[in-house]
Amino acid sequence: MIPPTILIVGLGPGDSSLLTAAARDALLNAPVARLRTRRHPAAQEFAMVPSYDEWYETASSFDELYENIVRDLIQLAAESPNNTVVYAVPGSPVVAERTVELLFGYTDIDVRCQPAVSVIDVACAALGCDPMAQSLRVVDALSSSEPLRGPGPLLVLQTYSAEILATVADRLPPSTEVIVLHHVGLPDEHIESIVARSLPSFTAADHLTSLWVPSLRTAGEAMDDLVDLMRTLRAQCPWDQEQTHSSLTRHLLEEAYEALDALDAYDADDPHADARHVMEELGDVLFQIVFHAELGSEDERFDLVTIADGVREKLIGRHPHVFGDVEVDGADDVASRWEEIKRVEKKRSSVTDGVALQLPALTLYAKMRRKALSVGLPLDDGDTARHRAARALDHIVIPMDVVSDAVVTDADPAWGDLLSAVEDMARIAGVDLEGVLRERALRLRDDIRVAEGHGPTNDTP
Repeated sequence: MIPPTILIVGLGPGDSSLLTAAARDALLNAPVARLRTRRHPAAQEFAMVPSYDEWYETASSFDELYENIVRDLIQLAAESPNNTVVYAVPGSPVVAERTVELLFGYTDIDVRCQPAVSVIDVACAALGCDPMAQSLRVVDALSSSEPLRGPGPLLVLQTYSAEILATVADRLPPSTEVIVLHHVGLPDEHIESIVARSLPSFTAADHLTSLWVPSLRTAGEAMDDLVDLMRTLRAQCPWDQEQTHSSLTRHLLEEAYEALDALDAYDADDPHADARHVMEELGDVLFQIVFHAELGSEDERFDLVTIADGVREKLIGRHPHVFGDVEVDGADDVASRWEEIKRVEKKRSSVTDGVALQLPALTLYAKMRRKALSVGLPLDDGDTARHRAARALDHIVIPMDVVSDAVVTDADPAWGDLLSAVEDMARIAGVDLEGVLRERALRLRDDIRVAEGHGPTNDTP
């Protein structure tokens, strides 16, 4: 038995001058034909062909509407005298046409598409763009609310209202250049270049409006360029060629500390604060990651893609309250669940497994204290910690002769009692002892400079 046939033709992106002869003949000679909508300049020639316009008023959603249209077309084809229905859609059948996608999902009907002029053709002709040479990407404005990705150019379709233009504006950096293509190829053609933030002001948008984003530099393109630079340096720079994972470790540590200095000096609450130093230092840290990724790529063991995918997948798994159905009660609950998820994920027998033991001592002790709290170990309250610190001070013996340098690690346990008690008090009070001692060290540096006859530096807290 021959399956019902649905022949899909395109009305083109403008008036009937862009309609193909084959499409016109098919519609004029078909025993059964339908227009998806009559709201199209080329549809005026086919007043005798019924449309689905009235269905738009009664459907509760576009998904419901399109499913109903598809089912009706299949039934019409089965009942047609020649077992065929001709279905006309705006533009091209294979560009941004959901009903056609649905029809191709049915295996018991024969779906055929006739070539047609599309909005892509008229947009590229109007702007003098070769879509292949410029790697044009076509985007459906209704398909997502996520930020648009570059590099561009992008042709954004389905932008038929000011409200949809506003959603596109939200997906672009505010100052991005956007070209509005309105009624291209028609007598009232309008092409206007505006910035993304102004898109909602174009109130004339309709079903013959689309957007062209000439270029869009996003993180993906920037990272690709950085990886390409790294490969060039490995190929042509003698110093970069000599580096190994081991030789680079000190640079990663140094760059991390320099980034911390820049972040400490940066006042994010000041709208006039200069962020260039922060960007530079964070960029240096990023480059170290890219360097290690390139070395891993050369060994065919890992690369920046596997690193990025790995951390993304890990973070999704560590946030079931965001990407799953887990409910949490505040940040402390999130941190507790994080530790448990990590312990199970890495098959660790202790919450202390994986703690970097090379952390600065005060930071390491504070981290271990948090781990102790997570397993229910009792911790001193503020008064108990204060008394413990006082007892430790009473037991510490200071020698009469001053030692020239701090080289003794096998010290009286009272020193450990004192420092741990002070750290416990700081934890309870919400004080970062590393930061406090760093601030005091910087003040001492200024005192030293004054004693040397210099002035204090400008970065004292």
